[in-house]
Amino acid sequence: MISVQEAEAIIQAQVRDFGTEQLPFEKTLGRVLAEDLRTDRDLPPFNRVAMDGIAIRYEDFATGTRTFRIKGTQAAGDSPIEISSPDECVEIMTGAALPPSVDTVIRYEDLELHDGQAKVKIDALQKGQSIHTQGKDRKQGEVVATANQTVNVALVGMAAAVGATQLTVKKLPRTVVISTGDELVDVNQNPSPYQIRRSNSYMVKAALEKYGLQADLLHIADDQSQLKARLQDCLERYDVLILSGGISMGKFDYVPQVLEELAVEKLFHKVQQRPGKPFWFGVHAGGAVVFALPGNPGSTFMCLHRYFMPWLQACLGIARQAGMYAVLNSDFSFQPPLQYFLQVKLNISEQGQLLATPLEGNGSGDFSNLVEADAFLELPAEGSAFQKGEVYRVWPFKEVG
Repeated sequence: MISVQEAEAIIQAQVRDFGTEQLPFEKTLGRVLAEDLRTDRDLPPFNRVAMDGIAIRYEDFATGTRTFRIKGTQAAGDSPIEISSPDECVEIMTGAALPPSVDTVIRYEDLELHDGQAKVKIDALQKGQSIHTQGKDRKQGEVVATANQTVNVALVGMAAAVGATQLTVKKLPRTVVISTGDELVDVNQNPSPYQIRRSNSYMVKAALEKYGLQADLLHIADDQSQLKARLQDCLERYDVLILSGGISMGKFDYVPQVLEELAVEKLFHKVQQRPGKPFWFGVHAGGAVVFALPGNPGSTFMCLHRYFMPWLQACLGIARQAGMYAVLNSDFSFQPPLQYFLQVKLNISEQGQLLATPLEGNGSGDFSNLVEADAFLELPAEGSAFQKGEVYRVWPFKEVG
C-alpha cells in the first residue's frame, strides 16, 4: 500500500498530450485554449463614446461657450457627424464613434435640452472626458487571452469581438466510464430489494463535462470472460478507462486480474487513504490509462477529484495552481493510520478565512452527504485528533462563495 503523495506522483508521471483541434468558437465553452487569442484590430476600434449626451470641442467650452446648437443626433453604428462652428455640438449615444471634430462628451445629466439647443449646467469639464480612446484596451495583434486556460463565457464573447470564428483547443482523451456488478440496474429500472441503481457512472460523466469531455458509459456484469472481452475492446478504442467497482477483495472482484491479463501494467493497487483505499491504477501496453476506482460512491467521487481531475488538467496544459487550504471549523478525530478525506461544508468568515465544517456522514458509501458537502478536507495520516483552527489542504468540488 502506497501513500497519497506517492499515488499522486505515479499518476502525474503518466501525463500525455492528446493534441489539438479547431472548433467553432461558440462550441468551445469549457474546453482549454491551445493558442493565444489575438485582436484583429484595435480595441476599441475607434474613439468610443462612453456616455449618452453631447459631444463638443473642449476649446469652445474653455473660451466661455455654454449653449450649443445640436447639429444632429448620432447613434451607435452611425457615421460620425462633424461640427463646423464653435457653438455646435452633436447629440451622441453610448457606443458611437466620436467624430474627429469634437473631443469631449458631456452627459445628459449635466445638460438642459430645449428647442434644438443644449445648455451646459456645470462649470468644469475635463478635456476628453467620457471617451474610451481607440486601442486603449488592446492594440491590433495583441494577446487578449493566453493559451492553457479554460474557455469561459467572457472568452467566448472576446472571440466573437475579434472575429475568431474558430478556436484551437486541446483535444480531449477518448474516455469511457465503466461500472461493474450484478447488483446494479439502470436508472430507469425498478431495483429489487437487493439491487441499487447505477449512479456512479452518471456522476463521473457529469463531472467530466466541466471540461467539455463527453464520456461514453458502459456496464459489465460480474462475468470474468465477458469482462475480459469488453475491457479488451475498450483498451483498443479509448485513451482513458475509468472503472467503478470490482477492485476489492470480493469473490467477484475480477477487475485487477483481468486488467493484468490484458497487458495493463499495474502501477499501484491500494492507497493509504479513506475513502478509496482499494484504488487501482495502471497503463496498457497500447497506451490507454486505467483508473479503477472503488465502487462506493464517496470513494469514487473523492478519487475522481483528488487524482483524475488533476491528471486531466495536466494533460490539457492547465497551469497547476497552488493548493487551496481551509481552517477546520470544529474538532474532529479519526483513528486509523490513513490519510482521511473529510467531507466538509465551506464558508468564508468575516475575517476572510476559508472555514471547513465537517459533515461526518456514514462512511464512504454515504452518497447523500455529497449533495450538501462542498469539498474534501485532506487530513494527514500521521494524526488522529484534529483541532478547530488547524489548517489543511482542501479539494473543492463546488464553487466556493
